[in-house]
Amino acid sequence: MAYKDLHEFVKLLEDKGELLRIKTLVDPELEITEITDRVSKAYGPALLFENVKGSDMPVLINAYGSPERMALSLQVGKLDDIGDEITGLLQLADNVPDSLLGKVKMLPILAQLSSFFPKTVKSGSCQEVVSMEPSLDKLPILKCWPDDAGKFITLPQVYTRDPRNGKRNVGMYRLQVYDQKTTGMHWHIHHDGAENYRLNKEAGNSQVEVAVALGGDPAIAYAATAPLPKEIDELIFAGFLRKKPVELVKCKTINMEVPADAEIVLEGYIDLEESRIEGPFGDHTGYYSLPGEYPVFHIKCITHRKDAIYPTTIVGKPPQEDCYLALASERIFLPLLKMQMSEVVDMHMPMEGVFHNCVFISIKKAYPGHARKIMNAVWGMGQMMFSKFIVVVDKDVNVQNLSEVLWKVFNNADPKRDTMIVEGPLDVLDHSAPLPLFGSKMGIDATKKWAGEGHLREWPEDIKMSKEIIDLVNTKWSEYGLD
Repeated sequence: MAYKDLHEFVKLLEDKGELLRIKTLVDPELEITEITDRVSKAYGPALLFENVKGSDMPVLINAYGSPERMALSLQVGKLDDIGDEITGLLQLADNVPDSLLGKVKMLPILAQLSSFFPKTVKSGSCQEVVSMEPSLDKLPILKCWPDDAGKFITLPQVYTRDPRNGKRNVGMYRLQVYDQKTTGMHWHIHHDGAENYRLNKEAGNSQVEVAVALGGDPAIAYAATAPLPKEIDELIFAGFLRKKPVELVKCKTINMEVPADAEIVLEGYIDLEESRIEGPFGDHTGYYSLPGEYPVFHIKCITHRKDAIYPTTIVGKPPQEDCYLALASERIFLPLLKMQMSEVVDMHMPMEGVFHNCVFISIKKAYPGHARKIMNAVWGMGQMMFSKFIVVVDKDVNVQNLSEVLWKVFNNADPKRDTMIVEGPLDVLDHSAPLPLFGSKMGIDATKKWAGEGHLREWPEDIKMSKEIIDLVNTKWSEYGLD
């Protein structure tokens, strides 16, 4: 069953020994970050700070801070289970029967998929307390790092609409607190929230209505981070993940719906003629992202549960909690990559590359230059365009093993022949790029080389023990006293 709300997830984490309650008084300015950073680096538990200076709300952090907790948040045994399910649906789509009887037999499956669509309800726990004179000072918002420009809301679900058709978008964009009623809205130029902002400007609108929800079923928070095409509603995807529709309630002051069981909701608008300096901010690259001009979010109303938990996260040098949100996207969306390129065996985005800087891909190599074809195809796929380094290896290489991949790179790649450098768009957080949002990207072919690729020497075989000896040692292992 889906989690009704964040409280159910917290209870499960505690029952499984994955959560630590901290009752000591802590300061949301820097102190919580230092504690959490040490716990993250030690691969420790989720933390619930119950006594936070300046607020009555407890703070939940590091809730997704391991592969196991990330899988628990989406209620699967392992993250690949979701990818396997998507693979099954894609295969189903490729094999739609021609006969009327065959199509009728598919109706139950189609009906099940349609049951994941969100539905509106009359009331929700997110509106148990309504403040028409809102103040962000009541929330235990963190200042994460010493040189941050201020306090930042770091785990928000930001709700906007496309003015052309009213389609909803849910994204996760940090919010710098300016005062009790205003924040920055850190919309990267490539993201759907920023596109809705631009479309409203082009339509001649003066304001954009925005709702920000915190908490609810973790599947909703994850869906806000997922690299979905704009045509796919994040809440339908969340419904698919939780196998139950997301229940929505209408906001009090704007024409927007939000998850009924969220912890906290901020309702407001963005003035399309207003911007303000936002940042710097200690970001997931491990460096401070630079200040820049961004829209300003004005809050008209805050609603919340009576017993609200404030969910948040910190980012910085990995490993951090956001690494495991990215891992979920890697495993869940691998089937879509394979659908476009059937020769792909596996993919991994190592946390050292902080999502967009490095991708490892293993392939069933079939012809000369095959690795280069893969590189160019990946750079042409949505947010994969940000991949600054793509490393392609043969099908028998475990791309989840950083050491194994680097061994292949350092031994199989000739720097002149096997690297490809192109220019194109880059993530706004890439401080190494010579220009903001634009720079070079490198592909490295670490596959075995063929004569057709200009390698005229004999390629050596990997050192491997014979199967007979491996089996013999396996049967005698306990006799050696090495257990």
